Amino acid sequence: MTIGLTGKLAALACGLVLVVSACGSGAAPAQPQTGGVQSELDGLTSAGGVPGAEALLRDQGQVRTSTSGVANLADRTPMISDGRIRAGSITKSFVATVVLQLVGEGKVELDVPIDRYLPGLVAGNGNDGTRITVRQLLQHTSGLPNYLGKLASVDPETLRNRGADPADLVATAVSQPALFPSGTGWTYSNTNYIVLGMLVEKVSGTTLAQQIDLRVARPLNLANTYLPGRGDTVLPRPHATGYVPGKNGVIDFSDYDATLAWAAGGLISTARDVATFYDALLGGRILPPAQLAEMKNAVPAPNLGVANASYGLGLFTVPLPCGGEYWGHEGSTFGYMSMAGAGPSGRVAVIAVNAYPVKPETSAALMSTFAAALCAQ
Repeated sequence: MTIGLTGKLAALACGLVLVVSACGSGAAPAQPQTGGVQSELDGLTSAGGVPGAEALLRDQGQVRTSTSGVANLADRTPMISDGRIRAGSITKSFVATVVLQLVGEGKVELDVPIDRYLPGLVAGNGNDGTRITVRQLLQHTSGLPNYLGKLASVDPETLRNRGADPADLVATAVSQPALFPSGTGWTYSNTNYIVLGMLVEKVSGTTLAQQIDLRVARPLNLANTYLPGRGDTVLPRPHATGYVPGKNGVIDFSDYDATLAWAAGGLISTARDVATFYDALLGGRILPPAQLAEMKNAVPAPNLGVANASYGLGLFTVPLPCGGEYWGHEGSTFGYMSMAGAGPSGRVAVIAVNAYPVKPETSAALMSTFAAALCAQ
């Protein structure tokens, strides 16, 4: 979610073994969408100003898709459905799932200080890892500053191949004053999930990418979902071109080193894989009931940028205009923005566009399109 940053680096501010259902291969072939969702997508690509938009709706095993606009501005190729996307902060739901699986296995405790697992990592300027708990990191109540605040005015081109080491990102964050004493407020901070990624690696003895693959991607048959490593800049095809604003028009930013976002927003996936993930997660098929309940233990998130939002552990929830609420996550990163989650009936929707940063009204229109997809009759 894009919280509290302006400029080009706002794109990254948004912008994991249990018995599970192999639902990735069980969905029926996608059918085209009609009606309200299509008109909402068309609005995004006309008045909303994004080149292309796609929607995927998964309901009782049936998958419907829709597209609008273009995948590439140069040759006007029509927008593709289910191409690779950079999933941005949807990564946080994957990371939280891995952490909560480790909690269920007794390897991590939610309400102990992070310093127990990563001694000395979070220290300085009022940032105190002996007081910040794992739960507070997952829920954005830690008070840790966002490391991206130091990069908000940097030209994205200077970052395209830069990448980052997680410990360096945390060091950048704690060089700033704590936002508030841990547990006394709520502010979205990507730093929380960088620390959680390091926790997963410390406890598991393997990389975060391996844990996401082992615990989530393989069991759910998410063949197009993975966390790229340092130096892996290429977004595999097929994909729509991802655009960012430049000095002389938009820039193709499909390829870049996403370790600058890593556990906070570096995941590569597809709309179908993301829908399969949220369907399994919120359907109780990849977390034990106790851990899923913890994940949905939400607190008010007044500065999330979405009215009446609350945030759990790697998920946020918002009331729907048709009644009930949805659980899911937004993901924004260079060139790509998406929203995914499930409504009260279990219907899952994913909306994705191939441009970011975008105007605030475009972000609002994407969220409206997502709600419309979950409310459609």
